[in-house]
Amino acid sequence: MTQPTFLETPPSTDAVTAYDESHLVTYIRLLDAAAEGADWREVVSVLFGLDPALHEARSRLVYDSHLARARWMTEHGYRQLAARGRQQV
Repeated sequence: MTQPTFLETPPSTDAVTAYDESHLVTYIRLLDAAAEGADWREVVSVLFGLDPALHEARSRLVYDSHLARARWMTEHGYRQLAARGRQQV
């Protein structure tokens, strides 16, 4: 069995991490799915490859924690990414 490419819960620091940067597409897809009212079970299955019927608690934790981090990125983290981009120019 291979290790998942995601953590059970993403980092909960006040700084953007390498984990966040490597999961930006996942965060965007989570936000889009939530905005469309998609069922969390389908989302966690597609994005994380988890089966919520077999592991409901774990699947819900992964979904909720990553969605919360995605929302944090839209409120706070994006500023750090933008500042890094300006420094590189």
